[in-house]
Amino acid sequence: MRYTQLRAFHHVALHGGFSRAAEALFLTQPAISDQVRKLEEEYDILLFDRRKKQVALTEEGRRLLEITRRLFETEHQALELLSESRALRAGTLRIVADSAHHVTGLLTRFRAQHPGVKVSLRVGNATEVVERLHRYEADVGVLGEFPQVRTLDWVPLDSAPLVAFVSADHPLAVEKSIHMSALSGQALVLREPGSRTRRKLEEAAATLGLTLDPAVVAEGREAVREIVAAGLGVGVVSAAEFTPDARLHALEITGAEGLQMDEALVCLRERRGGKLVRALFGLAEAQVAEGTRPAGG
Repeated sequence: MRYTQLRAFHHVALHGGFSRAAEALFLTQPAISDQVRKLEEEYDILLFDRRKKQVALTEEGRRLLEITRRLFETEHQALELLSESRALRAGTLRIVADSAHHVTGLLTRFRAQHPGVKVSLRVGNATEVVERLHRYEADVGVLGEFPQVRTLDWVPLDSAPLVAFVSADHPLAVEKSIHMSALSGQALVLREPGSRTRRKLEEAAATLGLTLDPAVVAEGREAVREIVAAGLGVGVVSAAEFTPDARLHALEITGAEGLQMDEALVCLRERRGGKLVRALFGLAEAQVAEGTRPAGG
């Protein structure tokens, strides 16, 4: 049994004749007749009563039509689903970000253009972002640097310096800046080793011959923020991610180079051609060309 044979039978049954079925399928009448004949011969069954002027279904034909109705209705539903995804009217875009802040503005524009597309957003450190992309658990990632990895494509999102921050009642809260050498002598509250923020800070310190020994290691920016707000030390974050908070005071970090966080939208190179990924990257590239800031602030 072939798909073409079932399709020919189905359309002859629906349209009441071989010629009409041929017109519907853009085939010749002999081709349709041949497909139906082969189906009947292969299974030694009569599907149509050809003795009358108008082709009529036999009892076996009516039973098969009930099945092919369900078959081709399911096919139609599958085609609609695929067509909707192709037209960016459906589907889910999975994003994993080291900071959601850098992509919220971009997502606002994306959702305005494609309201039928659902967005799933997860937060993780840079290592987790790359791992999830390679495990196909995410379509797009947001990283705190421009990745130099052959398997990844990227578009710049934002660029901002690292800043230190302390609680409002910390002795340093009266200062506007802190030198890198002085920072190394503070009780630091840093993120886990997989964090790009921490790596940038440690690389800059190493260049100056300084060693950073965190007093507290916390998982996630919010945890660092709350620990610092409680007065337990000095935190470091991208200036783009430091939002106003009466409990906190930001300090410019001086005396060091390389303390710049370059946020990028990334994806696996092999998945760049996907409709949803391509649409999001297109918006990011357009914003770069416009010189606008695609992040949330």
